Amino acid sequence: MIWIKFRSSFHLKIGSDMFSLTQFIAEEKNTHMTHIEELIFLGGVDGTRQAINFLRDLRDMLKGNSTKKIDVTVKWDGAPAIFAGVDPADKKFFVAKKGLFAKTPKMYKTQDDIKKELSGELAKKFSIALTEFSKLGIRNGVYQGDLMFTKGEVKVETIDGQQYYTFQPNTIVYAVPVKSKLGQKIAKAKIGIVWHTTYTGSTIKNMKASFGKNIVDKFRKAPGTWMDDATYRDITGKALFTPEESTAFDGLLSQAGRLFRKVDGDALRAIQNDEEMRKKVMTFINTYVRSGSNFPASGEMATALVQYLNEWYQKEIDKKKSEKGKESWKAKRDEMVDKVIMNKGQLIAMFDLMKVLVEAKGMVMAQFDKTQKVDTLLRTTKGFQVTRQEGFVAIDKLKGGAVKLVDRLEFSKANFSPEIIKGWQK
Repeated sequence: MIWIKFRSSFHLKIGSDMFSLTQFIAEEKNTHMTHIEELIFLGGVDGTRQAINFLRDLRDMLKGNSTKKIDVTVKWDGAPAIFAGVDPADKKFFVAKKGLFAKTPKMYKTQDDIKKELSGELAKKFSIALTEFSKLGIRNGVYQGDLMFTKGEVKVETIDGQQYYTFQPNTIVYAVPVKSKLGQKIAKAKIGIVWHTTYTGSTIKNMKASFGKNIVDKFRKAPGTWMDDATYRDITGKALFTPEESTAFDGLLSQAGRLFRKVDGDALRAIQNDEEMRKKVMTFINTYVRSGSNFPASGEMATALVQYLNEWYQKEIDKKKSEKGKESWKAKRDEMVDKVIMNKGQLIAMFDLMKVLVEAKGMVMAQFDKTQKVDTLLRTTKGFQVTRQEGFVAIDKLKGGAVKLVDRLEFSKANFSPEIIKGWQK
């Protein structure tokens, strides 16, 4: 088989140890994480191996014989992302948005800072955050979390004949029984947040992120703040695989291994190093995710990829007014389509492997879902609909990095469906 060598737009540094996936898995600041199945295209040979190793370690965890290589955190569907901590430069407490890590960091240390920069509901949220989080006893470091609610956003709703406190920062509705201890804490709180990332460093600019550190235990309890950290805890033992589930999962891992050996290493490295091809393939895959459609047979996907590329480039060609411009884009189209057609077999094998990883991921998520502390629902035009948690994050404690475990088909369908009422919709 001959693989056309794709032009590389950037270079990856591979050491003597296993390739570090920090560039793709978790950036220096926690602003992006990739889905585990995407490592096939983003990380090449080493990325694919790392994805399979993540699943093996998760298998061990769910068999009850984990070697503690993996931490797992729960992804909460909160908004906006919020930071709280102490500025190393002047030792003053602050809250911030993601602009904290901009070239010129934006921090809100006083109520006047908030009034100058923010308005409306966002200003209200950060005003409450500054007041209440300052009572948590944070003396150093910076912590990131997802805002779940502020005062006035928690409702009492009747669901299946039972009263719940509900809050909906984004797509998912979280529901807690009114009579429960957790419900009573939420009712008294002025703000609710789930912490998930800790930052340490001598300056804001050089801070490094770490995940899954039981953040809440570090803070002083304050009745105005309901908070949790994202650390996954199976206090019930319900999440462990049954012998039958273990056998099925091992079968998926074996299948993944066979497919991995089937894919040419040069093919994986080539698509990894061709930025344009990588982006096009990832965007193409997301067309299925956004529509909530199941992935078809891999041969059909490869054929659909050719059609997708032809249509995408044709739109660009049609935008050009000069013949020279049109011809330039036609050449780009032909080059890209030729790469796919000549290497269709390799792409089919990659899609096959991707789908096995997605299936294995689904089995892991189904086990973790058994121990969720708060009910999760979707608010539809026809009433409430039960849904799973947004997902989980698996963290490699030994080599660093983290990957998302999200049911992309279900969650994206909910995000884009006009029948699902979002928290920000009036």
